[in-house]
Amino acid sequence: MNTLKRIDPRRPFVITAAGLKRITLGEAGSADTSAEPWHTQHASAAKPRRVISHPDHVLLVVAHAERGALDDHACQAIAAAALLADAQTEVALLVFGELKDDAGALGVDKLIELPGFERRTFAPESALRALQACAAALAPKHVFLPDNASGDGDLGRRYAAAAGASVATHVVEIDATHVGVYEQAKRAWAARSLPDVILLAPNAVEAKLPFVGAGERLAGDFIRPATDLASPYKDLGLESIDAAQVALEEADFIVSAGNGVTDIAAFGRLAGAFGAAIGASRVAVDNGHFTRDKQVGATGKTVEASVYIAFGISGAVQHLQGIKDCRHVIAVNLDGSAPIAKRANLTVVGDAQGTIAALIEQVQAARAERGGASAVRDETHSAGVAA
Repeated sequence: MNTLKRIDPRRPFVITAAGLKRITLGEAGSADTSAEPWHTQHASAAKPRRVISHPDHVLLVVAHAERGALDDHACQAIAAAALLADAQTEVALLVFGELKDDAGALGVDKLIELPGFERRTFAPESALRALQACAAALAPKHVFLPDNASGDGDLGRRYAAAAGASVATHVVEIDATHVGVYEQAKRAWAARSLPDVILLAPNAVEAKLPFVGAGERLAGDFIRPATDLASPYKDLGLESIDAAQVALEEADFIVSAGNGVTDIAAFGRLAGAFGAAIGASRVAVDNGHFTRDKQVGATGKTVEASVYIAFGISGAVQHLQGIKDCRHVIAVNLDGSAPIAKRANLTVVGDAQGTIAALIEQVQAARAERGGASAVRDETHSAGVAA
């Protein structure tokens, strides 16, 4: 007689400290949280701290924070420095902006935080003076930066030029003795010994480390960059535009609709309430609900949003390919075992229309509590929905 109990793949779950990610709207959770799950037991095992004895050298990593966190590219630059550091070398991190992450868990031994800097503010001379002051105080052997287009890459080049330092850009290979880069449109390869300034390409280093750093936060006045120098640049600020006008490839927040969304007008109002760009699955586009430029997937747009919410999208391979670089994916689907649930960081098992209505209500209530704010716009065209 078979006594094995069948586990329902659609059983409801709730978010708990143990890290369960599937929830069911309107139902009580059935997960047993009395015992610690196996994955939590493994995750709770503390990593050893990297051993440093008589530190004589410093490797300096420089990065801009966004909303209190570092992106994957910046974490990879930290990991590169931590893996190259020996027992006499500390890893220091200079962060422009506020950092809420655990610096020690990232592999950092000393953290210098400059909360007065805003990544979206264009102040290259101020950032350069702060980096120069930090370098003068720490005298690093090498300076590591992520080679990106959002400030770090430009800062690294400015610093190298001002200091007369050797530099390697878009580094795709690195070890204790050399760096490697592609040349001539990737038709040639070049290598050299470690330069003074190293600008790392994305995914050149695995960000996960087998150890942690000391994570010591240095005092805010550890460095005193010169502030009395006039800047030749003037920040004209950011121009606000309707989220619907932002290209999906550039959008930071996207709500996307699939075949499970039947109330397109309500979906458009939700996008307007969130200030999010609109995406869609191929099926929703083929049905005529959205224009072709809204399609996300292998045959549409590949997106890199910080937040991507998929309503009623099952998650075909082509769609998952289009969202592979998104930072946080949230799926709303009646089928908790749909393919997109495997990719999602959070899956809400529930009706898309009910969830959309509940979210609009919550946004309106939150705005009313803050005293303000305008009601959700009813014009579906403002959210980019095709007639």
